[in-house]
Amino acid sequence: MSDYFHQFVFGIYPYICLAVLLLGSLVRFDREQYTWKSDSSQMLRHGALRLGSNLFHFGILVVVGGHFVGFLAPHWLVSPFLSASMHQLLAMVAGGAAGVVAIIGLSILIHRRLSDVRIRRNSRISDIAIVLILWVQLALGLGTVVLSMRHMDGAMFEQLTDYVKGVVTFQPNIASLLVGVPLTYQLHIALGFTIFLITPFTRMVHIWSGFASIAYLIRPYQLVRKR
Repeated sequence: MSDYFHQFVFGIYPYICLAVLLLGSLVRFDREQYTWKSDSSQMLRHGALRLGSNLFHFGILVVVGGHFVGFLAPHWLVSPFLSASMHQLLAMVAGGAAGVVAIIGLSILIHRRLSDVRIRRNSRISDIAIVLILWVQLALGLGTVVLSMRHMDGAMFEQLTDYVKGVVTFQPNIASLLVGVPLTYQLHIALGFTIFLITPFTRMVHIWSGFASIAYLIRPYQLVRKR
């Protein structure tokens, strides 16, 4: 039973989450564009918003970008410049520092949302749930940094990168790569895919707009004509 559960969580569940993320986001954009926003509470109370939001967004962008680059970069591209242990150390230092910044900012935002009566009353359950889930995910991520200090040979890091690449490239039996991996890593991975799963149904969907803003760099110039 435990083997089947492990196979489902790390071999099947990731694809369910990614499919819901993509299809759910498309459906929401097509049918409920007026809900496609971050629901800012700045008008209710400005205090602490700028500091918390800036810290969180700066930290989380570095963390997410580091995950994509660190885990998806091909070995043949990285190995000429970094050994496995050096790659792991770089991920620990950069990701750990960014994670601390992000969790401090998110803690400020959570305190602001829960301590202010007006903001709390105007918050949906999903608004509170998603920030708490993100906080737990960041805490688990920082926990993996601490665990990584116990094995600096890079073997565990390579095992995790092989798993992530296996998910993206649809490799068979990828769940076996996480057999014997410490529970903190497994919880961090499972919760990460769960965040993908719930994104289309929460304010988190607005992150797609952040990626789409890159199009501004290549769009044609706006022409203003005088009468």
